[in-house]
Amino acid sequence: MAIYRPLSDCLRPKTLADYVGQTHLLGKNRALSRMLDSGSLHSMIFWGPPGVGKTTLARLIAHQSDLQFINLSAVLGGVKDVRSAVEQAQLHREQFQQGTLLFVDEVHRFNKAQQDAFLPYVEDGTFIFIGATTENPSFELNNALLSRARVYVLRTLDEEELAQVLEQGRKWLEIHFTPESPLLSKPSSPCPTDRSNEAKEATFTLVIDDKARTLLIASADGDARRLLNYLEQAVDFAEWDAQNKQMHLTHQACQEVVQGGVRRFDNKGEVFYDQISALHKSIRGSDANAALYWLVRMLDGGADARYLARRLIRMASEEIGNADPKALQMAVNAAEAYERLGSPEGDLALAHAASYLAVAPKSNAVYMAYKAVLADVKEHGSYDVPLHLRNAPTKLMANLDYGKGYRYAHDEPEAFAAGECYFPEEMPEKSYYQPVERGLEIKIIAKMKHLDELNRQAIYQRRS
Repeated sequence: MAIYRPLSDCLRPKTLADYVGQTHLLGKNRALSRMLDSGSLHSMIFWGPPGVGKTTLARLIAHQSDLQFINLSAVLGGVKDVRSAVEQAQLHREQFQQGTLLFVDEVHRFNKAQQDAFLPYVEDGTFIFIGATTENPSFELNNALLSRARVYVLRTLDEEELAQVLEQGRKWLEIHFTPESPLLSKPSSPCPTDRSNEAKEATFTLVIDDKARTLLIASADGDARRLLNYLEQAVDFAEWDAQNKQMHLTHQACQEVVQGGVRRFDNKGEVFYDQISALHKSIRGSDANAALYWLVRMLDGGADARYLARRLIRMASEEIGNADPKALQMAVNAAEAYERLGSPEGDLALAHAASYLAVAPKSNAVYMAYKAVLADVKEHGSYDVPLHLRNAPTKLMANLDYGKGYRYAHDEPEAFAAGECYFPEEMPEKSYYQPVERGLEIKIIAKMKHLDELNRQAIYQRRS
């Protein structure tokens, strides 16, 4: 009985010529192409999302460079497995005079001690090390390991590249699939070691509708493995025409497979922070359409809507401030609406707020003032509150001059005590808040200039 292997594994490239994607690294005169042409291998970190070919590329590099390939998973392995790999590499070099490429998948799952275990053997050439990670190496890998390995970013596959993968899968199924029943999804034989479809004849024709093709590619979200898994599952729902030996894969059949799938997202990973950054910068840049896109991308991917609501509240204060105080109210109302409604109804309230924040007049004057004040507070410590600003609820406090000389602003013209100082006595008065010429802050600027003039006149009269 044949041993079943997933279609994605059956179609794993055996040569670099079959490899799809990463042309920015493998194209002519690109970094990895030059490395392979020169034969000067070095240790590497492959950083990229799932399904872009990190493991496959490591295998192909080992094959083309005539190196033994050892595969470790940081999810399942530990220092003991690293030591075993070292011994295997050393023995292989002694017996066969052949080097080794050690590939560690999900390398960010190793702790500092486990990552440090690689270093001596990377330096002495026991093996070429390639680590794969979906997380930002700057945060997840030790500096010592990063300094000994070059980081290469692997990108998601674009639509054209996914179309190539889909076509490879279609041709493979035409040769190896048994379509007598639309519910039989097992290949007719084990995955062959030779992937050359040209040397074999198709047993039937697999026709994929244009709409079905578009749906599969879009739902794969740049992930070749996901695309092939969808294709393999969708064949179960295809229409079989025995007379014409043709299998017809429709849009409806593909919907049965891809429904419920979500876009690439990770509530703790690099993609999460990238998309939050994109949302924030879209709102700052007053692009309502882009802001809505990134918000919906994250909601569709399973992001915590309450977290997004909190971020919108923050953006209202940081990016808009007093230029439009209503923005903060809108963001808070959206958060409250979501708490009442939940998803998906409450998602619309967040979209409402995000679009408003994007088109609102922008000012970071309060945000910049806050940071400047915080820096002064940390630098100068705790100055005493001036006596005239202190309350005197007891006779003792009044005898100690608490509140003495305080001017009640409402008793002054325009409810403003011109010339009064509210800063600590040891500290010079500062102008932290600098409104901008946008939105409501235009009026705030005029009011502050007027009050400054009253202060100057009062100080001048006091001195004269």
